[in-house]
Amino acid sequence: MAGRVVLVAGFTHHDAADELWRASPESVLVRHDLTSLAEGVVRRWVDGRLTVLELAHGCVSCTLRLDLVPLLEGLDGRVVVHLDPVLEPEAVCFALSETDVEVEAVVTVVDTATWLADATGGDSLADRGMRAADGDERTVAQVVVGQAEFADALVLTGVGDPVLEAVLDRLNPHAPRRSMDDLDATELLAAIPATARRGGIDDGFGPLLHGQPPLEPAHGVSVVHFTERRPFHPRRLYDSIDVLLEGVVRVRGRVWVASQPDAALWLESAGGGLRVGNLGPWLAATEDWAEADDDRRAAASLRWDPYYGDRDQELVVITSSAAPEQITAALRAALVTDEELALISELDFADPFADWHEEMEL
Repeated sequence: MAGRVVLVAGFTHHDAADELWRASPESVLVRHDLTSLAEGVVRRWVDGRLTVLELAHGCVSCTLRLDLVPLLEGLDGRVVVHLDPVLEPEAVCFALSETDVEVEAVVTVVDTATWLADATGGDSLADRGMRAADGDERTVAQVVVGQAEFADALVLTGVGDPVLEAVLDRLNPHAPRRSMDDLDATELLAAIPATARRGGIDDGFGPLLHGQPPLEPAHGVSVVHFTERRPFHPRRLYDSIDVLLEGVVRVRGRVWVASQPDAALWLESAGGGLRVGNLGPWLAATEDWAEADDDRRAAASLRWDPYYGDRDQELVVITSSAAPEQITAALRAALVTDEELALISELDFADPFADWHEEMEL
């Protein structure tokens, strides 16, 4: 029987994993070092014992599939896994989702001195000499925002910052936050609410405002919740992308473009990094709803439109300095007009998103 796992993520050096390990003397501590992954080398410590692994293909997915997942499947009891700084806990949890390994908690360490600049900056991992493998085009912002957003609990190092606190209130409002200076690891794990995701992966069709974040502005930080029941013009949406990348911490949500009426697209950005993926068809474009879960079918039924079905726009934008009204105006201007809507079946839209997005397997 596989054990239960506490994943500890963070882009900075920290001792949180050691504190969690010491709080449970019977637990096992696993560390990963991917600094040589591009050369096909992974270093892994289990309770201080070093193993150097050579992989035929140096990539994150190979590391998870060939090393970490089999290791965790073979360990009993609690295992504290100190992830390499460039590893995102969501990817690890996705790799574990088809195993018997239970994710007890995801804990992310946030450096108050650097996190906000990293989260809104344009540096790539390659710019920092930290990319996990050739072809790793992720930005620092995508990593640090993803680590904090997916966490069940947050540990902060350094001096408090009210702007950072305001961002975290909106990015991950349900996660308890504690200071590294006086961390009580047992208390931290006990403070995680019953509603925490604990490694659960969203399918992209669920609620976007997790944990009821405050919607009123604070310290210049705002939340824009954009919803609409008409499609985007693909070219105008593409041209408006810049407004979602400057002075913005996070964008995530479902997008419906006129050129792809059957496809629900997923748009996600952090800092200057952008990803567009395909969630699959809208229920209105499928005859068999059997593959959709009960929550999705119920939500679709509640908002069903006689003409559009469950198609709609929903984007949540967390800003750090951008003006919310400018974001809303740009997105609204990207929608098809009444005239375009009347002729939508006859129009041939140039679609910048046709070959841009990658299939998302959630």
